[in-house]
Amino acid sequence: MQKVVERILNLLAFLLTTDRPVTAHEVRHTVAGYDRDNDEAFRRMFERDKDLLRSLGVPLATKATDAWEVETGYVVPNDEYGLLDPELDDDERVALLLARQAVLMGGTAEAFEPLLKLGGLPALASPEPFAANLALDDESIARVFEATTDRLVIAFGYRGVPRRVAPYGLVHRRGNWYVVGPEEGRDEVKAFRLDRVESDITVTTTPFLRPAGVKVSDAIPGAPWEAGGEDVEVVVLFEPELAWWAERRITDRASTETLADGGLRATIPVRNVDAFFAWMIDFADKAVIEGPQDIRSRFVDRVRGVQ
Repeated sequence: MQKVVERILNLLAFLLTTDRPVTAHEVRHTVAGYDRDNDEAFRRMFERDKDLLRSLGVPLATKATDAWEVETGYVVPNDEYGLLDPELDDDERVALLLARQAVLMGGTAEAFEPLLKLGGLPALASPEPFAANLALDDESIARVFEATTDRLVIAFGYRGVPRRVAPYGLVHRRGNWYVVGPEEGRDEVKAFRLDRVESDITVTTTPFLRPAGVKVSDAIPGAPWEAGGEDVEVVVLFEPELAWWAERRITDRASTETLADGGLRATIPVRNVDAFFAWMIDFADKAVIEGPQDIRSRFVDRVRGVQ
């Protein structure tokens, strides 16, 4: 199915970038995905693709390629297929941004350029996707899944240290895959990001028992700043204008206080200060770090460095 989608998109892109009717011969030898060796196979494939485009509402038309009308070609008229500016307001563009972040095509987050054409990015735009990154090596995911279902310990390198982990579960969150479980000989359940594994994942023959009632999702950081080696609680005052957005993004690990003017004061546990700063910069002057003082000073230095 993926090959069909790619071929259809290639065909549509080709038709839209030409300012004249193109023949089936040109399509066959220009557009990726068509069989160039078998005439009948190409004909059947091209006929199906034309029908599919038309069923999707694409105004695929046939026109003469020259004044003598000896040969006909295919064209998609821009005036019939192009869209008018939808004139999206800020709320609509925020909704579109969230939808875009929830979809990864081929494992890669889509670029922001289409949103720029629709009136620019919302003030809080962030490139971080919300969906699973399926571009990760399928074999790695398969091995972890196999070990999880067979209850076998896996071995791999992580942050410069050899690890042996009992995989309680395989979870994706905020665009990343995690294997969740305790290291051999320890009780603490941890989450390990698979794209940060530094060696091949090996499924051992060592069995393990998964305790009843374990909830692997509890070990996954709910926000980027909750995964790291630091451990500090940061107090932030959010202005009323963006308090609603901040309240949606912080997790239940934070404590919040709604102020009389509609603002929000939040005490946020932070384990990755750099990721937290990246999020805070999105708020511009609508959020102030009240403490601790060293975190506030580091953030001020970071902003001055950006500017």
